Amino acid sequence: MGKHGRKRTAKTKRPKTKLGLPDLDHSKAAVLESLRSPESKRGYLHALDEFIQWYCSEPRLSFNKVVVTRFRIALENRGLAAGTINGRLAAVRRLAYEAADAGLLSPELAAGIRRVKGVKKLGVRLGNWLTAEEARRFWQAPDTNTLKGKRDRAILAVLLGCGLRRRELADLDFTHLQQREEHWAIVDLVGKGGHIRTVPVPTWVKTTVDAWVGAAELETGKLFRCVCRAGKCWGDGVTERLVWHVVKQYAAELGLRGVAPHDLRRSCAKLCHAAGGELEQIQFLLGHVSVQTTERYLGCKQRIRGAVNDRIGIEP
Repeated sequence: MGKHGRKRTAKTKRPKTKLGLPDLDHSKAAVLESLRSPESKRGYLHALDEFIQWYCSEPRLSFNKVVVTRFRIALENRGLAAGTINGRLAAVRRLAYEAADAGLLSPELAAGIRRVKGVKKLGVRLGNWLTAEEARRFWQAPDTNTLKGKRDRAILAVLLGCGLRRRELADLDFTHLQQREEHWAIVDLVGKGGHIRTVPVPTWVKTTVDAWVGAAELETGKLFRCVCRAGKCWGDGVTERLVWHVVKQYAAELGLRGVAPHDLRRSCAKLCHAAGGELEQIQFLLGHVSVQTTERYLGCKQRIRGAVNDRIGIEP
């Protein structure tokens, strides 16, 4: 048979074992596109950028189970917490899945990467909670003689009284505040993972928010806005970074070290529990899918005050 009569067979494109930067960027974009939550996207973006930088700094490694295990060891050597390391590995596994799904990586190698074991959590980290007195001093710390002080007090009141995340607070709109069962509530709040919930708003929190929006002369749009140095309201909202700085500013003023916005969410949960709140209702308030997550927020597994070893009969 002549060369013109021969059947030409199409070349099959074999999946790669080594991924270049364009392949990694393509797979990273696919991972981020598959995520709904802004918090998840931010965490995965940081984890994937960190892995890609590490992977590309090595001389043309194959993207396989051995390499990902080496990456895990590198993270352990940095002294990172088990939860942080496992979060990084989850992002890398997702990267391998998307690369294989796009035909860039061998399915066998992707399957091996998914079998890389995470780090075991030894014990439970002690969370950072505020006492009722500390929480009261915290949200009352801003000076309400200024517009910024009124806004900051309202922000802290919502974080402590309603247990919202930073992103959820930044997304709050006037339309969220509605009355249900003769009680103010944040209705249809879209939280982490796209989960929708309704959050009851205590009267004292609503009063604090009203003082801010009244002074700022706001009626529509986002509930919280920026305040310039001249003491005037501007812009159409606030960022998560601004919420972070507000919390850190007053924590420093009160001498409360290591307090972050999420600690106010934990404190809200624990104070609700201490006041007799039902575990199921606290789960609804925080929007947790798993009650085990709510239990970790409460820190109710181990009692520090009035601990079991305080008086065991051998005290001086």
